[in-house]
Amino acid sequence: MNKLKSFFKKTFEKIKRIKTEHMISNYVKNNKVFVVYVGLNVLNAMLLRILTMPSFGNIILPKPIIADTAVVVIFGSFVYLFKKNKSKVIYLSFLTFLFTAICTINSVYYTYYTSFASFSMLSLTQFIAPVGDAVVKNILQIKDFIYIIPLLSFYIYLFINRKKLKTKVVIKKRRRKKFLKTLLAGGILIGVFCITLSGIEVSRFIKQWNKEYVVQRFGIYVYQINDGIASLKPKISSMFGYDDAAKQFREYFDDRKKNEDTTKENEYTNIFKDKNVLVIHAESLQTVALNTEFNGKEVAPNFKKLAQEGIYFSNFYSQVSVGTSSDAELTFNNSLMPTKSGTAFVSYSDRKYYATPSKMKELGYYTFSMHGNTADYWNRRVMHNNFGVDKFYSKVDYNVTKDNTIGLGISDKAFFSQSVDYIEKISKEHDKYYGTLITLTNHTPFAEVDKYGEFDVSLKETDENGEIKTYPYMEDTKLGNYFKSVHYADEAFGEFINALDEKGLLNNTVVIIYGDHDARLPKDDYNRFYNYDKENDDILDEEDPNYEEFDSYKYELNRKVPFIIWTKDKKYETEVTDVMGMYDAMPTMGNMFGFKNDYALGHDIFNIKSDNIVVFPNGNWVTNKVYYNGQKGEYITLNNNEVIDKDYIDNKTEYAEKLLDVSNDMIVFDLVKKEKEKQQVNKSK
Repeated sequence: MNKLKSFFKKTFEKIKRIKTEHMISNYVKNNKVFVVYVGLNVLNAMLLRILTMPSFGNIILPKPIIADTAVVVIFGSFVYLFKKNKSKVIYLSFLTFLFTAICTINSVYYTYYTSFASFSMLSLTQFIAPVGDAVVKNILQIKDFIYIIPLLSFYIYLFINRKKLKTKVVIKKRRRKKFLKTLLAGGILIGVFCITLSGIEVSRFIKQWNKEYVVQRFGIYVYQINDGIASLKPKISSMFGYDDAAKQFREYFDDRKKNEDTTKENEYTNIFKDKNVLVIHAESLQTVALNTEFNGKEVAPNFKKLAQEGIYFSNFYSQVSVGTSSDAELTFNNSLMPTKSGTAFVSYSDRKYYATPSKMKELGYYTFSMHGNTADYWNRRVMHNNFGVDKFYSKVDYNVTKDNTIGLGISDKAFFSQSVDYIEKISKEHDKYYGTLITLTNHTPFAEVDKYGEFDVSLKETDENGEIKTYPYMEDTKLGNYFKSVHYADEAFGEFINALDEKGLLNNTVVIIYGDHDARLPKDDYNRFYNYDKENDDILDEEDPNYEEFDSYKYELNRKVPFIIWTKDKKYETEVTDVMGMYDAMPTMGNMFGFKNDYALGHDIFNIKSDNIVVFPNGNWVTNKVYYNGQKGEYITLNNNEVIDKDYIDNKTEYAEKLLDVSNDMIVFDLVKKEKEKQQVNKSK
């Protein structure tokens, strides 16, 4: 690094001796098209950062501007190798189109995933295609078209100056000289950029799990190049880095064994041993829906009833990445985090997983899963088998008609109704069973309101004359439609519970419900929800004393999903308020049902309690005390009386980074399988 700094220092001293201003003015004068090309594409990259991650820093921070400029200049430098101006125009037009596409795609992608697009997701287009309607109706926004303006401006500029750009041949020697000078300029920009980088920035760039941070510091174009290289990792990763990954993996779990009592029992140990289990993977079900009512009518009365009667984990967070529902299944069943690149369900489906269904099979359970979509959606056919599922009931096992279809497929009411018959048959053939039912109706874009039934999300008030006055409130908003969709899903679930009860299938049975992830709804709708001005049918002014600020932190905390464990046999009426992540579900359930996963990343919440930490795939984390944003390097305290010192933040951040690395390596290198094989060899000696 010192040699590099010395080289660039000497280079800059030489440049100072030259009449820089004269050089720049001459260059601009003789290379107007190239300068316009650079300016517009760097502008687009700035717009992306400003519109996706709005902050003052994203406007003035020089690092990403330098990095984006360097990439645009280096790619553009090859234009000087073309003989004819016509070829040059075509080349720069193509690059501008490409850079515009990168910005536009990432803008749309960020709206839904709060992350940036990855080349590894190209292999998932077969799974994303069915929700294309959701992109148009629920995700595509006006801001996503802004990036086209610089592109059109460039084309218009070329059209206006078309006479000046008539085809002419430039001698080879001059072309090569311009190419080398421009390439050198790009190289100098990279050198300047590299000198300014800190060790933390380099580390996060290499790891790539915090995509927002990388784009903020390195720019969108550098991120995309780095991501393209990282996306090749699933193909070649097993060839490199295994020894270091295995060493870190063993050290991580050795430390946990030293510092944690993995044999510790608590009041919930084995309470559900040998009971049948039905797990409801509830699509896009958020905790806010259980706590909301309109005009005295609850959005989710059936889910709420079971939460009140059972064991309800009210501070439970999903930890999904780009794999959404499939990531939820991975984390819930394996106590693992999503992979840094691609998704485990697709990129790493050939690894060995020690999932909850396989653990239950070891206890003598028959295992099954049910879903009204195609078996290959998110590669579930392969992965459910890998998880230890004996039978996967998919779309082909259900009677799907035009009348019983909502959104992506069979309605929840039809799905649950037909599933009851299968469950009754299974109960007669097997002594005990563990089954997962994956719902479908409550999936974005929540557009088929006419099929959700009657549920009013307006605001009704009785005036002094006894007349009912109606205000629109959440009608015709995405959040309002979401509440209507949840109400339908809740009704379907209620009918399912009643049908099971009528057939005696709730006896000796535990029902577990978890929301797979939040509904990814716009923050503005929540602002209207919490700050409705009925008189003006608008949002309260920020100066109004009743105004409740709903910032990005509250939005993140509002993404909680419910986790409920309920049985008809006993009313527990217990609410667990300690912060909990989806990777804690497996060890918590394992304690209740009598199985153990020695390589779980999460904890039994009843053992760790208030000391728990939930790590998110982007490096953010939350505890009972703090929500930490890794992109901003900022945090908010969740208890106003709590004093947080720097060591607390640093230790938790280090823990989060190490956990993400170990989890990723466990999947990429199939470490648990290899460690178990190694242990078997040692035992046989």
